[in-house]
Amino acid sequence: MILSQSLETLYSRLTSHGDCAEDINTPKGDIEKDLLRVLSYQAESAVSQEQHQEAVSCIQRCKEMLLRLPKETGYLSLICYNFGVDTYSQGKHEESTFWLSQSYDIGKMNVKYSPGSEMQAKVLRLLAKVYLDWDCQKYLEKALHAVSLANKEHMQLSGLYLKIQILIKSRRLSELLDCEVPLEVCLSTIKLLVEENREALAFDFLKRVCQHFESSPELGSALLMHIELLLQRDKELLAKQKIEDAITGHYTGKQLAPQTLSSLHLLLWDRASKNFEVLHQFYNYSEALEWYNYSLSFYRAGELDQNLAKLQRNRSTCFLHLHQLEKAKEAVEKAARIDPNNIFTQFNIYKFAVLENNAEKGKGEDIKSHDHIIVGTSEVFQQYFSPQHEQQETAIKALESLCEHSQDVTQILTALRSLLRHLPICWLCLIDCVCVLSLSAWNSALQCEHSPVRMRDFFLLSFQLSQLCAPDRGVLMGQKTCLLMAAAASLEICRNSSCLFRLTRFLSIFLAHSFLGTSSKDKTDTLLLLYEFETRAKLNDPKLESVLESVLELDHIETKLLEMIAVLAMEPPAHFPVLCKKALRIALSLHRKQPQVDLTRCSNCLHSLIQLTLPSGVSEVQPCVLEEVWGYYEEALSIIATADFPELEILWLLTRAWNTGILLYSLAQYPEAERWCGLGMSFLKHLGSLQDSYHSQMAGLYSEVLDRLDKAKKNLIIEE
Repeated sequence: MILSQSLETLYSRLTSHGDCAEDINTPKGDIEKDLLRVLSYQAESAVSQEQHQEAVSCIQRCKEMLLRLPKETGYLSLICYNFGVDTYSQGKHEESTFWLSQSYDIGKMNVKYSPGSEMQAKVLRLLAKVYLDWDCQKYLEKALHAVSLANKEHMQLSGLYLKIQILIKSRRLSELLDCEVPLEVCLSTIKLLVEENREALAFDFLKRVCQHFESSPELGSALLMHIELLLQRDKELLAKQKIEDAITGHYTGKQLAPQTLSSLHLLLWDRASKNFEVLHQFYNYSEALEWYNYSLSFYRAGELDQNLAKLQRNRSTCFLHLHQLEKAKEAVEKAARIDPNNIFTQFNIYKFAVLENNAEKGKGEDIKSHDHIIVGTSEVFQQYFSPQHEQQETAIKALESLCEHSQDVTQILTALRSLLRHLPICWLCLIDCVCVLSLSAWNSALQCEHSPVRMRDFFLLSFQLSQLCAPDRGVLMGQKTCLLMAAAASLEICRNSSCLFRLTRFLSIFLAHSFLGTSSKDKTDTLLLLYEFETRAKLNDPKLESVLESVLELDHIETKLLEMIAVLAMEPPAHFPVLCKKALRIALSLHRKQPQVDLTRCSNCLHSLIQLTLPSGVSEVQPCVLEEVWGYYEEALSIIATADFPELEILWLLTRAWNTGILLYSLAQYPEAERWCGLGMSFLKHLGSLQDSYHSQMAGLYSEVLDRLDKAKKNLIIEE
């Protein structure tokens, strides 16, 4: 107190001399700044001693001095903010609102030296919160005004959500839409209302949000929330009406976004699945079907979505339990068109073929025509034909029938494995013996090096026995190796005996399970594909191209593999020049992408491509063929220009191009003849030691050809 009085006295004396003397201005400013600091400290002391009026007087005096000390604006504003925080923590709401208001007002006095818009917004947000805590109903408008100012000063999510809270309390949520806030914020507001058990207000606001964002492409997310909220409150009729509106809109220009549509499908499927749960021992399949049908309505005709196949299977199950067999069959047929290889699709087809709760039917003729469906479905049998299901007897009868009628040993072993799992006898010892027999068959095959027939039979026996063992990684790899060795032996037999008709049986044996689902890719897969290609090529199989596509889908394609496929495609009796050229083109492309190009292999690929494509007679001379060969020659020239190409290969290219030109000359195709002869001449400069001997011969011939071409052209013009 004494210090402040002394400073006040000194300050008044200095100011009494006026502002003209320059030597007085500097000490006067320093004293004024010191006085402001002392007054602020006194105010802080007064606040801590709960002497509110004294603190107010000190701050008021400081505000008056700010006109001459504008740089202290930020400091004084923060002092008042701290007072507001302290008094709020003590529960003194009235004093807190005063200090926070003072902080904001002081900050506005000089924008240049204020704490900044972000701090001003922070002060106003706290002021709004203090008003709400003090008396929500009485000071609601002041709180709303404070937070609105805060959002104008500096928009932050915390300020936006504080305003939402205030609007919720005042039931004036429509004002939120006037602020042009994003739809996401509006939906978060609705969730907040639901959490506070303000459902009526939430639904009313949701209705307004849908109207406000009616033309927005994001409206679907609001519609999805509306449906979800209705279902959570068991208002199914209203929810179904909204879903039907969404379906109508989806096909009339108001399509749902992909992510929203996926979420809606999940919601509908979840609702359907709940009707499969036991409720007083009652399954409501009709209700489940209705929800699945809603999901189906969003799919357009012709869509081939894997989820659509699953949806059709679920619908088929509902129809089946509702004893609508024809509709169930129709649904599963649609699933089969989309996902025919799915194990559950196959199982459903099988059920409709042999299961009508009639065990004897499982032994009928139908099972013989559908035995391929049973293979590989033992896990499905285990799930659906367990003791608590009434179809167990039917499954056993069906499997027994398969064992009785099937001629395929592999199918019989698979069926037996499934059947044994459902008989109340422990077969563990038998399985152990089978594993030992499988190993013995493997060892016997290795001893039959000079008898491919016996080697093949032992490897196949080992493979078939191993299928009864536990399918761990080691067993699966062993099965794949057995198939590989059996395939190699089968091909060796056919190569030596020229009995191509045997290949059909061998192909069905080792390709039926050629890929056993091991997780890691190895050389076995590649070799099996190569064997399959050779077999199908020799049989002139129309599926040969699909094998090449499978090779191209491998993670790492080796050029050597493609070159071998090219050879096999043309090895008698096979003749597939199109596939051969496709493999060679890809191999050439891969060669050229290598860091160090193998010129010998590149030249071999180009040689084969040109050899396969070049016309060998008059009937084969076509513009498209010539253009294709020209492209290969251009690629050869691009390689020769950058690296040392085999000299004999360059000579071969020269000769073939020249001969093609002469052939075209004989056919009176003079422009093309000149073009091809010129192409042949362009290879002369790339010859090494042979260049001199060929240059004189070729130059003379080329001049003679050009002369003849000129004469032929002139004669052609005269005749015309």
